[in-house]
Amino acid sequence: MASRANHRISLGCALLCAAAFLCSDIGRVRATEGPSPSPVAASSPVAASGFPVALDARLAGDAKQTRFVLDLDKAIPFRAFALADPYRVVVDVPQINFQLPAGTGASGRGLIKAFRYGLVMPGGSRIVFDLTGPAKIANSYVLEAANGQPPRLVLEFVEVDRTAFVQSLAAENRPELRPAIADAAAIAATPAEPTSDSKSEAKPELKPAVTDSRPLIVIDPGHGGLDNGTQSSGESEKNLVLNFGLALRDRIEKSGKYRVVMTRTDDTFIPLADRVKIARTQSAALFVSIHADYLPHREGDVQGATIYTVSDRASDAEAERLAEAENKADAIGGVNLTDEPTDVADILIDLAQRETRTFSNRFARLLAGEMKNATRMYKHPLKSAGFRVLKAPDVPSVLVELGYVSNKSDLEHLVSENWRSKTVGSMAQAIDAFFAKRLATAGPAN
Repeated sequence: MASRANHRISLGCALLCAAAFLCSDIGRVRATEGPSPSPVAASSPVAASGFPVALDARLAGDAKQTRFVLDLDKAIPFRAFALADPYRVVVDVPQINFQLPAGTGASGRGLIKAFRYGLVMPGGSRIVFDLTGPAKIANSYVLEAANGQPPRLVLEFVEVDRTAFVQSLAAENRPELRPAIADAAAIAATPAEPTSDSKSEAKPELKPAVTDSRPLIVIDPGHGGLDNGTQSSGESEKNLVLNFGLALRDRIEKSGKYRVVMTRTDDTFIPLADRVKIARTQSAALFVSIHADYLPHREGDVQGATIYTVSDRASDAEAERLAEAENKADAIGGVNLTDEPTDVADILIDLAQRETRTFSNRFARLLAGEMKNATRMYKHPLKSAGFRVLKAPDVPSVLVELGYVSNKSDLEHLVSENWRSKTVGSMAQAIDAFFAKRLATAGPAN
């Protein structure tokens, strides 16, 4: 136990150091904004007070030279870096309210295959360019408003060979910014020692972790920010699962039996590893990831909810397909996946890891039994696959696919408050049953 406690403290200190670097790196970005208001969804039509607004974006040029222009309502600072395999350029900017025309970035031109944009952390947004091949930013600048034209961010891309691209990566020294690491660091700091430097907005959720012995549940709404997840009929998975996750949090907290931490409470992109860190550094008793699946109509009209647990070998081809798609989420946000942390590998002995999987499977069975009374379930609702977000070795974890946004009936349920309330209620009952049985098995010592 002592070595595990020391590991948690070390991990917390490392995250705090990362957070300190992050704050210094984006300090210039936020200096002009004053106290930061609550984050606003990137797709919100209402501009957040003090945040710049992106009004239009366009590409020009050819396969040798391509220019990107972003029209803004005020000038902003920015930072750019490149990633390889696949070739990408990532631009970090202060939090922006993107009011771009629908479909902006879906198609490309010249050296740019497509581009995405969205919120990656409170106070910070990101633009990710998918390149057709190796290229670099030869020139970049912000134009002030002049002659009736708005302020503009301009990036000029030029074609380079593979060798030159790799050399530019070394010059950039790889990206240091890890989205949402500040949030994970704030959580990690709590078990070790509360400090006066903690952000005021984080204190309400963090205080109970010091003295409150109630089981802590982490709810993880999938996707977010520039990662929309699946989409159908104008509905995005990231919004559907966030609304469900918030409703589940409210229902669980209302019982007074548990503490709850959300991996995200707004339209923010969070890397998969950071979602797991939030659960592990808080010694969570249960991790529930919420998603909604999609299947192209050519592959059939599938419907119903499914519950997944982690496994090295997928239970079937459908589970393998879904896990592979979900595990690519970090690439959407431009995260460099080559240096994923390996600190979780030696935390627990193999016996403890098997015990965690046993608890995960037990909760999955309880959850399936309760949910079938509130919603339609997939014909084989219990599955397993190698989801990275479920791989915490010491936190029982499940991933719930609420239904298929590609199915008309499921989609009607997903947007229905009545259905959401019934399904949330069934999940809350499963959580009660899980902890009642687990605490009874563990005895008073636990």
